Amino acid sequence: FLAQGLRYIADGYDKDFIRDTMERDRDNFLQRLDEGSKVYRAIGDCAPAWGMIGTILGMVTMFANMSDPSKLGPAMATALLATLYGAMVANMFTLPIADKLHIKLEEEEISRTLIIDGILQMRDAKSPTLVREMLLAYLPDHHRAEMAEAT
Repeated sequence: FLAQGLRYIADGYDKDFIRDTMERDRDNFLQRLDEGSKVYRAIGDCAPAWGMIGTILGMVTMFANMSDPSKLGPAMATALLATLYGAMVANMFTLPIADKLHIKLEEEEISRTLIIDGILQMRDAKSPTLVREMLLAYLPDHHRAEMAEAT
């Protein structure tokens, strides 16, 4: 992404073209990340319900076999395990993946916006110190302090 922006500067493209193209690229990338996050979130939201369907089926089997006590245990186990599996799929896999993708989306949005702003400042031939200070505003406080100590 950064290399693409630097190529635009080197090739002498117009500032508006650079901004529009890079923002469109950023937005398309973020949209793809968001779609992935939504898919995992939807699966995580549905998994407990699927587990409950399994529980109901297990209980129906259990009640249908009330006359045979040897079949009650396996049917009860199926009912309980279905609930457990639904909760585990949601809370141990899909929802954490959805959360991680959402965090990645937020980080990428900040990172790519920082790159776009830096490229545009470079295109305008702004002072390197001015560009540095402007880009530091995007960083969290602890990173800003590290950068201040480095200079």
